[in-house]
Amino acid sequence: MDFNALQIILVFIVTFIAAIDQFSFLESLYQPIVVGPVVGAILGDLQIGLVVGGTYQLIQIGSMPIGGAQPPNAVIGGVVATIFAVGLGLEPAAAVGIAVPFAILGQMMVTLIFTLFSPLMGVADKAADEANPAGIRNINLLSMTLLGTAFGIVAVLALTAGSAFGPQIQAFFDEYAWLQNGFNVGGGMLRYVGFATLLRIMMSGELWGYYFAGFALATIVGAVGYVDANGAFVATLGGSALLIISFIGVAIALADYQANVKIKNLAGTVGHGGDEEDGI
Repeated sequence: MDFNALQIILVFIVTFIAAIDQFSFLESLYQPIVVGPVVGAILGDLQIGLVVGGTYQLIQIGSMPIGGAQPPNAVIGGVVATIFAVGLGLEPAAAVGIAVPFAILGQMMVTLIFTLFSPLMGVADKAADEANPAGIRNINLLSMTLLGTAFGIVAVLALTAGSAFGPQIQAFFDEYAWLQNGFNVGGGMLRYVGFATLLRIMMSGELWGYYFAGFALATIVGAVGYVDANGAFVATLGGSALLIISFIGVAIALADYQANVKIKNLAGTVGHGGDEEDGI
C-alpha cells in the first residue's frame, strides 16, 4: 500500500507526541491502545489499528520502565505493528510479532538518549542554583525534541520501507507461509505473557474467583454468536458451553470458600485485644 506525504507527516507527528508523552506528559497518549487506532485511522484502517493497539496493549500491560531498565518500547512497537498490519496486510498478531524487534530498538534508543543526557544533569543543577528556569527548560525541550525526532524517524522509515518493499515482503511471506504463521503464533502468545506478568504482580488469592468469572463472561460474550452478511444471527456457542459452566462453578466456589474463611478468621479474633467495656 502506498502512503502519501500527508499520511507520513501525520504519523511522524503522532509518534513524536507519543514519545514525549511516555516520559514527560504522562497522559497515557503513548499507550498502544491509543496510538494504534490513531495511526490506523491516518493510514485508512481504524479497525485494524484498534485490534493491533489492543493486542500490543496486552503485551505492555505488565511492563514498567524502572530507571535505566527499559522494557521493549510501547510507542515504537505499537506504531510499527499498526504500519505493518495496515500497509502489508498482515494478521494483527503477526504484525505484533514482527514489531517486537523494532520495540527493542526503541528501548535501546531510550537508554542511549538517557545516557547522553546524564552529564547535563549537572548543568541543570547549576541552573537551579542560579535560579535560571530557562536553562532547565531548554534542557528538557532538547531532550524531548531529540527523543520525539528519533522515534518519528523510525516510524517514517518503517512506513516508507513498507511502501517501497511491500510487494517483495508480501511475496516472501507468501512463499514462506510457515514463517508468517510463526510470527502469528508468537505475537498471539505475547499478549498472554504480558497479562501473566501483570497477574504475577497484582493477583492475590482472594481475587481468583473473580478472575475465573471474568474469563467465563468474556468467553460467553465472544462466543454467543455473530451476525452474518445477510443480517442473520449465527449461534456459535457449542462444545465450549460445558467448559464455560465449569469455570463459572469454580469461580462461585472459590468466592464462597474465601468469604467463609474470612468470616471464620474474624470470628476467631472475637474476645482478643479488648472487650465490651472499652468499646473495642
